[in-house]
Amino acid sequence: MKIGLCIPYMKPGLGRDDFMAWFRRIDQGPFHSLSCGERMTGPTYDMRVLLSAAIAATERVRINTTLYVLPMHNAVRVAKEIATMDVLSGGRMSVTVGVGGREKDYQAVGASFKGRFQRMDRQVATLRSIWAGEPPFEGADPVGPPPLQPGGPPILAGVMGPKSMARCSRWADGIYAWSGNGEQHEIEHFFRLADSAWSESERDSKPYRLGGFWFSLADDAPARLRQYVYDYLAIMGDDIATMMADMVTRNSPDAVRAALDNMEAAGCEEVFLVPATADLQEIDRLEDILASR
Repeated sequence: MKIGLCIPYMKPGLGRDDFMAWFRRIDQGPFHSLSCGERMTGPTYDMRVLLSAAIAATERVRINTTLYVLPMHNAVRVAKEIATMDVLSGGRMSVTVGVGGREKDYQAVGASFKGRFQRMDRQVATLRSIWAGEPPFEGADPVGPPPLQPGGPPILAGVMGPKSMARCSRWADGIYAWSGNGEQHEIEHFFRLADSAWSESERDSKPYRLGGFWFSLADDAPARLRQYVYDYLAIMGDDIATMMADMVTRNSPDAVRAALDNMEAAGCEEVFLVPATADLQEIDRLEDILASR
């Protein structure tokens, strides 16, 4: 199972040196990939800019958007941006797309929250047509540059429900299955849905299996992980945020090792670990765990 690490893009107060240290440590470590998610409101950093910086600072690891809230954006613009990043990374880009769940993020950029699922279907088709060199409309020039990877970077879908799984089975290369506490049964459930959907869509390939969970190995990890999860989910209300924050317990070496075992047993080909802090101890102590597995 390949191991990826999400950079701490949601932590306020970080600067160039912090991010450069994370980029370089991930690239030099036993990691397969580096990822960053997208939020508009709140103290987050811009996913596209951070991943562009990561491309320049790394040589080896794959770069993934986890996830790109595609319906908030113009698909032609996204196609050009991702193709450019693919070229600059030497063909190391992967793209995980989804609809997100934060209506205020859509409102902040003037995008409609309604019809986002159907819109994403059309947008993925646009990405692939632009990457294939087709003009965006009759009489227009093609939109360059052509991506380095033939056909464009792999596109994964960050989906959970059976309807969304059925939709993405027609166009995705795989799925990003999320379990906040790294529970095997949750990931297995999503993979079963994906396998069924791919079969019903008569795909000639199996979906790529990417999983993810929250963790912390920094000093005072239990309290810091709980606060991170609460802050992340506070938009859903105090009761839900509190319940989820209490349920996420991957805050020790043994607990993280058990979650990794869960992900592997569930069939993950790759797993993204999302840290609760920006402390480099997260990387140091995670590397120790990986060295002993």
